[in-house]
Amino acid sequence: MPLTDPWVLAGRTAPSRVLFGPHETNLGSGRALSPRHVAYYARRAAGGAGVVVVEAASVHPSDHPYERAPLAADCAPGWAAVGDACRPQGTVVLAGLTHTGGQGSSAWTQAPLWGPSREPDVVSRQVPVPMGSAECAALVAGFAGAAATAVAAGLDGVEVDAGPRSLLRQFLSALTNHRDDVHGTDRSRLLREVLAAVRAAQGPDRVLALRLSVDESAPWAGLTPEGCRPLVAELAPLVDLLTLVRGSALDQAAYRPTASRTPRFHVELLAAAGRTPVVAQGSVVDPTSADQLLAAGFAAVEMTRALVADAELVTTVRAGRDPRPCLLCNQACQVLDTRNPPVSCVVDPLSGHELTEPDVDLGAPGDGRRVVVAGAGPAGLEAARVLALRGFAVEVVAPAVGGLLPVVAAAPGRERFGVFADWSVAECARLGVRFRPGTAEDADVVATGGLPGTPVVAGAVPAADVLAGADLPPGPVLVHDPVGGPVGVGVAELLAAGGREVVIATPDDVVGTRLGPTGDLVDANRRLARAGVRRETGVLLRGWADGVAELAHRWTGAVTAVPCAVVVDAGHRLPGTVLPDGGRARFAGDVVAPRTVLDAVLEGRRAALAVADRVPVQA
Repeated sequence: MPLTDPWVLAGRTAPSRVLFGPHETNLGSGRALSPRHVAYYARRAAGGAGVVVVEAASVHPSDHPYERAPLAADCAPGWAAVGDACRPQGTVVLAGLTHTGGQGSSAWTQAPLWGPSREPDVVSRQVPVPMGSAECAALVAGFAGAAATAVAAGLDGVEVDAGPRSLLRQFLSALTNHRDDVHGTDRSRLLREVLAAVRAAQGPDRVLALRLSVDESAPWAGLTPEGCRPLVAELAPLVDLLTLVRGSALDQAAYRPTASRTPRFHVELLAAAGRTPVVAQGSVVDPTSADQLLAAGFAAVEMTRALVADAELVTTVRAGRDPRPCLLCNQACQVLDTRNPPVSCVVDPLSGHELTEPDVDLGAPGDGRRVVVAGAGPAGLEAARVLALRGFAVEVVAPAVGGLLPVVAAAPGRERFGVFADWSVAECARLGVRFRPGTAEDADVVATGGLPGTPVVAGAVPAADVLAGADLPPGPVLVHDPVGGPVGVGVAELLAAGGREVVIATPDDVVGTRLGPTGDLVDANRRLARAGVRRETGVLLRGWADGVAELAHRWTGAVTAVPCAVVVDAGHRLPGTVLPDGGRARFAGDVVAPRTVLDAVLEGRRAALAVADRVPVQA
């Protein structure tokens, strides 16, 4: 039962056992699905995805969780377009249906949130209005009406959301449901009513799927895997497909964990599901791991982030090649934040931008003409790969291969950045790219990276040197992190794991503040606390001499003396050059301005395409 095999789901044959799950995209037009959605899902269908669950739509106007959140009442044309685009591939397309209740936002509705009880949300601290019988009936009718609309638009069915951010999960949980009516004494009743209404509305020949949270990370009162055995046994016969997930308002990062957290797949609940096929969900990004889960008894595997990283994952595996690796970093695919960025991917910037970024495989062939790329970091490797795909004879000139990717990969939880470096080099080699050491003055693409920044105190060791294995003098270490990104946290974790006494200091009010959008902020601080790392926040590094660093509080000016044998600087890096006005070469990545791997890959790709369009082609 390999991952790439077709399988029968409620009378429909999906072309593979890979499911592309529902997730926020910010691709919408208002609250409707847009042509960008259509292109996004069609690309995954063409790449072999067996089941696509479209971004979950709110079933009632009381729910508006983020600005471009789809509203089912506005989705009929978009659902029809997605179905038409995916149908030629045989992909089973389901409409995701949700209501986020107390975990939503009142910013757009300017009305109170709905909830089962007067229990404030642990994130927003907002207290919802307890739903009465009229609101419960309206919710059930909303799910049924949305399902009818979806199947009338030509979709294969729907997935009902009772996952980490859903109102239906809030009714299931003793954390949030303290009612004394029928929906409190029988907490699964509302969900059963929704499932029955949806089944009746869409008809028996359509797929009814359920996304169910079975672990809220709150064993004192919340849903637990052990306690959910009867719930799974009760609900599984009512649906055609069951996806078991983790997470709640208390632990939203459990749903799409970074590489720093070990996922759980709840194999122990498979028996309770009986004959209903169950999908494994949570950080499945490698085909080998997916096949192991199938062997354990799951009918399919959700590989959402893996398909964002490589839309052609299934066809690539069928061809016997390794797919482009997901980094499990959440840096560009997790877009539920105040910036409202469109979904994308660090390793494939075309994701989410199918209608705005050119496809690297399209355009005039290079016909074997020679081009030179200086630099073999993420920007240079991507430029070389794209130029080779276009048919050019590519030569990469660099002192070493991988740039900072192997250095970044030395930090705990960042190992997959090294996997990406290996994949990029292997793809370049497969396409005939030649590597040689040295520098090139006649490069068509310059991606030679950035330079170390100037540390606040003389003698500080750059964080990159520590990650690269530099020897440090014995004794305690102060990690100075004015950036608040993953580097400072990673270096502190690495040194603490090696038995060092570590203090991490930042001018921000919390360590790792830039990890918030990736979902790793809370986990990172937990890991540091468990490792015994002392955190000094809201401070400025004023000096370091005679084995003592001085930290001044940002607001009060109070000085704290921190004994340390060495200071590690996790500050900003500098551009590698001052860009010339015009000229032959195209510049990309940190040589322009040090930023993220996403920026480096995107600029490497754009530089390659610019070179490809400029180089004359032989007749």
